[in-house]
Amino acid sequence: MSKMTEQIVQIVAAGGGVIVDGAGKMTEQLVQIASAASRSGALVIVKNANKKMTEQLVQIASAGKGRVIFDLA
Repeated sequence: MSKMTEQIVQIVAAGGGVIVDGAGKMTEQLVQIASAASRSGALVIVKNANKKMTEQLVQIASAGKGRVIFDLA
């Protein structure tokens, strides 16, 4: 069972690194997760990132401040 965005934000805010499916989350949700990572130092990996537009990925990356990795394969 996948976690709700709020639950993932809690995990990341506590310092836990996560891998999330970019195809299964809205950009705004990924921005929330990335922002939590930027504050805690946790690492977030977004798989299926190729499903998002470049502008959306830039928005997520900006929120993550270096704590987000995109799987574009």
